Amino acid sequence: MPPSEFREALFGAPHVGQLPAGARDAITDVPGVFVGQVTLEDGPVQTGVTVVCPTPASTAHAGGAPDASAPHAQWDPFRTKIPAAAAVINGFGKSVGLMQIEELGVIEAPLALTNTFSVSQVVLGQLRAAIAANPDIGRGGPSLNPTVFECNDGYLNDMQAFAVSDAHYAQALANASPVFAQGAVGAGRGMSSFGLKGGIGSASRVVETAGATFTVGVLVLSNFGRPSQLTIHGRHVGPVLDERLAQPEQSAAPERGSIIMLVATDAPLDARQLRRVATRTGAGLARTGSVYGHGSGDVALAFTTAYTVSHDALGRVAPAALVPDALLDPIFQATADATEQAILHALFAAESVLGRDGHVRRALADVLPDWATL
Repeated sequence: MPPSEFREALFGAPHVGQLPAGARDAITDVPGVFVGQVTLEDGPVQTGVTVVCPTPASTAHAGGAPDASAPHAQWDPFRTKIPAAAAVINGFGKSVGLMQIEELGVIEAPLALTNTFSVSQVVLGQLRAAIAANPDIGRGGPSLNPTVFECNDGYLNDMQAFAVSDAHYAQALANASPVFAQGAVGAGRGMSSFGLKGGIGSASRVVETAGATFTVGVLVLSNFGRPSQLTIHGRHVGPVLDERLAQPEQSAAPERGSIIMLVATDAPLDARQLRRVATRTGAGLARTGSVYGHGSGDVALAFTTAYTVSHDALGRVAPAALVPDALLDPIFQATADATEQAILHALFAAESVLGRDGHVRRALADVLPDWATL
């Protein structure tokens, strides 16, 4: 069956927009991108780590695909950097690494997601991995710019348990693969969206522009939204959801959630263009009902696997043949559609979870199985 029908059959989610999805309808449809996760689910501990590894697309195509079990082993992100840019839609967040990305336009570590209180341990994991590959980091050589993003999963997860360790980051990195689970897994295990179970979601779109075919993929850590706001594929189902959840204290509470949106593409873009792409995630986010509330950390990062930037300045750099600005609209459209789709996948794929102090987040499928008829 076609990829879009496959995803709909798997998650029950509608296909967003007119653009076709990639083979997996996931961020790993972009050549060179892999995702690894570790999920911790033990009573009051409901959390984890998700790692996105953006290896150069040329590596993925040269001599066959990289070893899917350990793609990071073939890529040293510190020495072979990936062009990237971030956009902060609402800055109520504690992510690490954004300042240097804004200044230099590259990432030099995998992109890691976890809960708010575990950022430091995941940073430690990134430092250990980078130092193992480059022993002079911090000893004569420059330091590493870790890239760790977070959302607060404290409703379901006891963040004060500090359950995530640097070893969990290493394991998630070792688990990196083109195929990965979505929903209440990895960093998304304890996340909530619209009063329902949120989590990890991903999607992709294929576009033609500038005389070539490119893929745009998105992965989200979805942890935002009030029940009354939820909109699914243009249907404002929030009022019904609010009524069925019957949690007036949560319905009246201010927005305190967040979302991290990671955009990958194999289209050759520079950091300025990638920032424009990252900004377009806001269009897809808004379609689901978000108003980027005061207490929401809405952060996007976009990167390309089309070319790399060497750590060693050994002469002039040959610029990539970039997609002209005037031909970026299909990529913008793909970004908005894939972002909305990824959020829906997180909701539709998630299972109900019982967490700390008896707190429960129910799955969308349990609360709104009839959403399409509302």
